Amino acid sequence: MSTQLPPLSPTLNFAPELLLRAQAVRVVFFDVDGVLTDGGLYFSEAGESMKRFHTLDGHGIKLLQRAGITPAVISGRDSAALRQRLAALGVTRVRLGTEDKRPAAEAILAELGLDWSAAAAMGDDWPDLPMMRRAALACAPSTAHAEVLAIAHHVPLRLPGAGAVRELCDLLLVASGAYGRELQDAAQ
Repeated sequence: MSTQLPPLSPTLNFAPELLLRAQAVRVVFFDVDGVLTDGGLYFSEAGESMKRFHTLDGHGIKLLQRAGITPAVISGRDSAALRQRLAALGVTRVRLGTEDKRPAAEAILAELGLDWSAAAAMGDDWPDLPMMRRAALACAPSTAHAEVLAIAHHVPLRLPGAGAVRELCDLLLVASGAYGRELQDAAQ
């Protein structure tokens, strides 16, 4: 015998002005160190770079993709661990090893046929400022540099590498109308 469960009511609330700013977003640019990770640099004895990622952030990125919002990663650093994580998440718009992030972002926008009015960006330090200043929605983790925090439209409550990216993903999903549908599908 199957019992019909009542629908879940979303508990997230975002300010109306944030939701309006996020409605047109179709691509999100993420920095890595200090955004997708806690910002610490870990090296093995052999000198191999290691990174710690959070599953909440990864699931948020997958939800964005299902909602038709493209995640893109632009980072000044490159590592095998990062490439492996991005491949596992299905993130294909990737530019690694570049400190000059604006041209990299603009190339991705051109590939997608979009402009900055359809972009969000999440960064934590000065190399991210050119993207964040142009994006319709700029986000920064609470641990970001002061100048980055000063231009952010939204600062997630969760820490970088511990759900801050997921909070941005949830904001975009709510603004796009996909959040409730995804929540109901997950709860069945």
